[in-house]
Amino acid sequence: MALKIEPRTEIDRRLVWVTPLLAVALTVLVGFFLFWAMGKNPLVTLYHFFISPVRDLYGVSELCLKAAPLILIGVGLSLGFRANVWNIGAEGQLTMGAIAGGGIALYFWEQDGAFILPLMVVASILGGMLYASIPALLKTRFGVNEILTSLMLTYVATLFLSILVYGPWKDPDGFNFPETRMFSESATLPLLLENTRLHVGFLVAIAVAVLAWILMSRTVLGFEIRTVGEAPQAAGFAGFDPARTTWFCLLLSGGLSGLAGLFEVAGPIGQLVPVLTPGYGFTAIIVAFLGRLHPIGIIFAGLLMALSYIGGENAQVEVGLPQAVTGVFQGLLLFFILATDFLTRYRIRSVEAPAATSKGGMA
Repeated sequence: MALKIEPRTEIDRRLVWVTPLLAVALTVLVGFFLFWAMGKNPLVTLYHFFISPVRDLYGVSELCLKAAPLILIGVGLSLGFRANVWNIGAEGQLTMGAIAGGGIALYFWEQDGAFILPLMVVASILGGMLYASIPALLKTRFGVNEILTSLMLTYVATLFLSILVYGPWKDPDGFNFPETRMFSESATLPLLLENTRLHVGFLVAIAVAVLAWILMSRTVLGFEIRTVGEAPQAAGFAGFDPARTTWFCLLLSGGLSGLAGLFEVAGPIGQLVPVLTPGYGFTAIIVAFLGRLHPIGIIFAGLLMALSYIGGENAQVEVGLPQAVTGVFQGLLLFFILATDFLTRYRIRSVEAPAATSKGGMA
């Protein structure tokens, strides 16, 4: 008896949308036994992980605050993934966008003006796009794999940020801490709710997701992206240029990642520091797949992943859970998404093993 993996002739579209819910349920189930093995009360820990963080308005505002950059980056990445453009370096593009926007804030430090924040937004988008243009150029001109180049550039961006905040941009009044000056009021995002940290970036992220949905479902460009990803030969016959699609997807995801970086430094952080996020650029990859590469689905996926961050911090305080459990949860979720996706597209069936033959040809 042997096992054989073969592709399904037809894929049930309902399963495509059910599998993310199944992946979440399996992650929670494994988490239950994980907490039990760690000597924690599983039900109490799950309560503090998933429910307690959002039981009041401030908790909900924190959830939306953390979801905004994940939604922005996830939407940008999803368009590229639909076209088989695998941008893995959103974290680096986020960092470069934050540096570009933060540089404007520092240049106009202690100055007031309604132009400062819009200028920061433009600079952050251009910073992310410029950084994403490097893997786009290498892929379309020399055929270099964009997965490797975009990923390696992430570490270059992180080191460049460290050089700035440890060196020329370090706050002279900051007691030698590696950080820049705090941005002035004109360089910070306006708040949506009083007594919270929620800023207008969340509304921008929702608007971007809706616009991306319209782009993908109602425009020729969206049809071109889908065709290049799903049927490259048909795209060639239709006259669609894969290089143009590659440039568009990488520049769009880079620009949105840069904007997400600005939302962090001009929002809850208020300055440039060596570590801007807990890895939003990488987590957004999970967000994109959990949302089925659909802009509206990514909104809900972004909220769920944001809850994993807040829940992990809350469980750390309430029940003494290690901080690393947040990463374990996210890793489990990605594993179950991929596993359920695999079973949606392929089936495993048992077959009779071929009989062993002797030297003389006798069975």
